Amino acid sequence: MGEGGGAPRGVDGQVLAGGGRLAAYANFVKVAHTVFSLPFAFVGVAAASFVRPVTPRAVLLVIAAFGTARFAAMGFNRIADRDLDARNPRTARRELPQRRLSLLEAWVLVVLMSALFVWAAALLNPLCLALSPVALAWITLYSYSKRFTSLSHLWLGLSMSISPVGGYLAITGSWSRPWWLIVLLSLVVTCWGGGFDVLYSLQDEQFDRAHRLRSLTVTLGPSGAIAGARLLHALAAAALVAFGLEAGFGVWYFAGVAVAVALLIWEHRLVRPNDYSRLDAAFFSMNGIISAAVMVGAVLDVVLR
Repeated sequence: MGEGGGAPRGVDGQVLAGGGRLAAYANFVKVAHTVFSLPFAFVGVAAASFVRPVTPRAVLLVIAAFGTARFAAMGFNRIADRDLDARNPRTARRELPQRRLSLLEAWVLVVLMSALFVWAAALLNPLCLALSPVALAWITLYSYSKRFTSLSHLWLGLSMSISPVGGYLAITGSWSRPWWLIVLLSLVVTCWGGGFDVLYSLQDEQFDRAHRLRSLTVTLGPSGAIAGARLLHALAAAALVAFGLEAGFGVWYFAGVAVAVALLIWEHRLVRPNDYSRLDAAFFSMNGIISAAVMVGAVLDVVLR
């Protein structure tokens, strides 16, 4: 696409090598990107452990619910965006444009994953079951948000925040006390994921403008979008601290938070207006490390206390 110093076609995240069917399915739902929000599900589980004991069965069901919901959402996104993906040089090699997967196969995967998600939620508790259709609707409708709002990044971030909130509710079966504890946890991931997506959207500025798609990059320009991402990540860091204090976490949790904040600061040193040369696979890996650092800190805090 030629937006600055990066590769002309931009970066399409992390993909698995190989031309087999398994690799095609894995890349279709971006299995590698699971490292972004799955660790935060365990942060929610760790916080919930202060209220109720955590069982191996519940942990396995949390993983199953997270995985199936994410695969359903990603598959639906690929279906909804297949025509746009075919026109965008950065995404033209995805599975549907290249016909490595058929549209029927994609729909079967989405329907199957959606059904498994609801089933996993039902096995957890009545509250998770009741909220599962709401979660599915929100994460799938995100796919159309760029057509009508520049705040699609926050829609994606809020979709990602279902992971830690779901992890908490899976263990407790009830809303948090105080009620805003779980809202703080949601705010962490909403701002972190939304800020990351703003930076990711820098690659597609020209394409989005040409196809009347909306983003903060289109609305504010690269400099304004980067400033917006910085603000979102500052809010995420503040919410991480506030959540840890209110939930009752200790030194290990805050050590993980310190690592995550340091990486966020470093991340913003990598990207500048009109220079996206370092918006590469290492950039994606850094965000996986950020979420893992918070998870490790939270889990160690629970295990070692």
